[in-house]
Parts: sequence; C-alpha cells; structure tokens
Amino acid sequence: MEKNIADLLFEAKILKELPRSGYHFLGTGRENVAEHSFMTVFIVYAISSMEPDIDREKLLKMALLHDLPEARTGDFNYVQKKYAEVKEEKAVSDLIEGLPFGNEIKEMIDEFNTCRTREAQLVNDADQISFLLELKKLKDTGSGSCDKWIEFLLPRIQTDTGKLFARKIMETRWDNWWMNSYSE
Repeated sequence: MEKNIADLLFEAKILKELPRSGYHFLGTGRENVAEHSFMTVFIVYAISSMEPDIDREKLLKMALLHDLPEARTGDFNYVQKKYAEVKEEKAVSDLIEGLPFGNEIKEMIDEFNTCRTREAQLVNDADQISFLLELKKLKDTGSGSCDKWIEFLLPRIQTDTGKLFARKIMETRWDNWWMNSYSE
C-alpha cells in the first residue's frame, strides 16, 4: 500500500513537467499542468467563500484532482482530441489501483467530468477562470491573439459566481495588485 502511495506522489509530481498544450496554438505564454491545477484550487478556495451552502472540502479535492489523469494521458487540446482518443477512464482506473483512497479519487474525477453537481460546475468554472487569468495577463502585456481565445472561453463559464469572477478579472489589469499602492 505505501509503495502505491509513493508511486501516486511521483505520478502527481510529473504534472510539474507536463506543459499545457493550448499555449502552442496561442503562440505565446506557457504553463504546466501543476501550475494550472494550483490556480484552479486557489480559485475554488476563493469561490467557496462566496458559496456558503457548498461542500468546500469536496470542491477543493475535486479541483486538486481534476487533471491528475493527464500524468498518463498528456494534456490534449481540442484539436488533438479530434484525431486521438484520450482513454481517461482507463488512466484513472490504473492510477487508483491498490490505493486505499482510490475510489474517492475516481469519484471526484467522474463528478468533475459529468458536471452535474453544483460543486462540479464551480470547479469547471474555476478551471476556465484559471486559463482566463493567463489570457488576461498576456493581453495586458501586449499579446494580440488573446481576444479571440477570451471570446471563446467566456461562454464556457456557467455559474453566476464564475461569471462574476470572470467579469471582475476582465475589468482588472493583471498587475493592479502590484501597482495599487505603489510609491517610491
């Protein structure tokens, strides 16, 4: 059992080495899957403070685990998915084998993917908002190709809380927090 847990930790660690593939098509920016997952978890943490009737622990777990199968499948973007089959269900089945908490990992990933619960909808929104933050920074720093990606991304955000976050992000310059009280 302990060996299986050690294997899982090394598997999760590989997400730090796995680049998110969409940036190749954007032509600018870069991020690995672990960086994206961290931001998604942090966004969910903020969202959970605005959703008092939500299961915060479930939200955080789901956000943390949502891209774990990519350690085995890679990060397929929408173009790649047209030509290659991603066997995420098999990846999840293999990665949870022999883990005492494996069923919980599978349940969280399945719930995220089906997007039927309020928690899953909020985590899916956080997943999109994570990318929106990257796109907004790139836009604010002069990348001209971000507008069409933002236009495509915004309709994916479904909850009122997610839409509020997205609107505020779009109204705020990426470095505002840094320059807000600037003085020399």
